[in-house]
Amino acid sequence: MSKREQVQQEALTVAKHNSRVGLAISMGVGKTYIGLLHMDWYLKNVNSDAKFLVVAPKKSIFTSWFDDMNKFGLSYLTDRTTITTYLSLNKQPQDYDVIYLDECHSLLYSHDFWLTHYAGRIVGLTGTPPRFAKSEKGFMVNKFCPIKYKYITDSAVDDKILNDYRIVVHPVNLSRLSVYTVKTKTKSWTTSEYDNYQYQCRALMGASNPKSEMYFRIMRMRGLMEYPTKESYAKKLADTIKGKCIIFCNTQEQADRMCEHSYHSGNPNSETNLELFKDGTITRLSCVLQLNEGINIPDLECAILLHAYGNERKAAQRIGRVLRLTPDKVADIHILMYHETIDKKWVEKALEDFDPDKITYKDVHSY
Repeated sequence: MSKREQVQQEALTVAKHNSRVGLAISMGVGKTYIGLLHMDWYLKNVNSDAKFLVVAPKKSIFTSWFDDMNKFGLSYLTDRTTITTYLSLNKQPQDYDVIYLDECHSLLYSHDFWLTHYAGRIVGLTGTPPRFAKSEKGFMVNKFCPIKYKYITDSAVDDKILNDYRIVVHPVNLSRLSVYTVKTKTKSWTTSEYDNYQYQCRALMGASNPKSEMYFRIMRMRGLMEYPTKESYAKKLADTIKGKCIIFCNTQEQADRMCEHSYHSGNPNSETNLELFKDGTITRLSCVLQLNEGINIPDLECAILLHAYGNERKAAQRIGRVLRLTPDKVADIHILMYHETIDKKWVEKALEDFDPDKITYKDVHSY
């Protein structure tokens, strides 16, 4: 039995013995397959007429469930399985025998009433369990699918299920040149990234109520995502990299600027570009969010992240794209960060779950 199969069976055993359970399973181990094994066991050993509900944050995730049913000879589960998003969970009837909360860290307080009145089994699946028990997500996971089995990314690397990795953080200074254009409904003007960031910070500090505070937080984040300095740096960085490299961008427009070949919902050539990238015809591909889940790219050894969002899950999803190599290889992940800004805190937060010995910081670069 391989280590991956051992982990799958251990997690399955824990799920069998708990009516409310959460499984924290690293990428590449097969958390969807574990859920399907649980369905198969329940149908054969508990209730031959069982009905299942799979809940996920995005419709794109459902594809992997049905693909794996066919891949592993479990297609008979298809007709017994209903799918829904977390947004629509409260609209579902409660006559399911087991519900599978894929990415269970997506639970919100708004799901509390429905789940409290649900009498069946709950299996939560996540690669990034909530870090803080008192947070909204932490409270909901602990209440309805407490984590009772954990196998994290670095364990999968140590056990050679996933390949090893190096993370390099590239601090860059905000430009003090007039390179950033601010647009409103009535006018536009050019300013420096540094001056615009300072303005947004002052506006946030002076916010008089939670609504305006949230507005200025969003405006500050939008600026950090739009400033052109990271784009300039990323293009030069990409030119130094040999082999396949994927560049994660913030917007479709940015992805189109970064690479000749891009992958996003607004590009009609996306699927063609992805196939060219997979077979090695091209070695650069830029993308937005659509490439986070369910797509494996052979021999992908490098990734550039223009923005970390201060979100460990989004960072982990992107980094996960380059952890599917053979175990003897090492992937390189480059993360860009604006020096002496809130971006530093976001990057640090996004990397909290990764081995600090595998993270290095370059010298600050100025434009």
